[in-house]
Amino acid sequence: MKSVIAVVGSLLLVFGATLLACSRQSRLPDGQAGVAYVESEDGQLVVADDGPKAEGTPAPTAEEIKTIVGGDESWLTKFELTERSGKTVTSEQLKGQPYVVSFFFSLCPSICLRQNEKVQQLQEKFKNRPVRFVSISCDPEVDKPAVLSQYANKFGADKDQWMFLTGDLTYIRRVGAEMYFQPVAWRSHTEKFVLIDAAGNQVGYYTWTDPGQWQALQADLDRLLQSGGTFSAESQPAESPPAESPPADADPVE
Repeated sequence: MKSVIAVVGSLLLVFGATLLACSRQSRLPDGQAGVAYVESEDGQLVVADDGPKAEGTPAPTAEEIKTIVGGDESWLTKFELTERSGKTVTSEQLKGQPYVVSFFFSLCPSICLRQNEKVQQLQEKFKNRPVRFVSISCDPEVDKPAVLSQYANKFGADKDQWMFLTGDLTYIRRVGAEMYFQPVAWRSHTEKFVLIDAAGNQVGYYTWTDPGQWQALQADLDRLLQSGGTFSAESQPAESPPAESPPADADPVE
């Protein structure tokens, strides 16, 4: 009998420890996406203070990305793609306001949906502020303007603030590699947002799945808007060690 009680007692201890561990896992309360929280012993949600304090990832050097897209053509310094409306959008037209770039494809069943939910959160947070969000398809054969228009509606994308672009795949790969330092291939992309200032300069690279970098993107974008769309030397984002420095051959997300 004593042995049975001992076994039951041990099982209860294991169950209790497991339950306690699960209750302290990081989770996000409604309306607080991007901020890591843990549940305290008294059941309150508090900001986690042991998570990464990362900021935007520095871009790879030109040497590091030469192998992303081959060829002897001149390095791209501007682009021209087709928006879901059917209108042509150029990188020159995007200047004048900061914007956030990401790559995706509409048939992606998981990562792209989560990524665009993050863009949706940015759109809601920065509603009526002079910033754009630019999502570029890496499956242009499928993602024609009509398809992108339907896809954009799923996220309540504002036609004036959130653009969905498509074009030729090889050209899009060059745009990703040569203009935004992102390895892009057919249905393959990174989990990164690229923040561009109003003058067309790259401000930072942010892995949206990393809570620290997700918070940093929002903070940097807010500071960028408060400073008029560009950073002066005195108002650059706060310095901290980069979270990562992805090489050109970093495994993309499919």
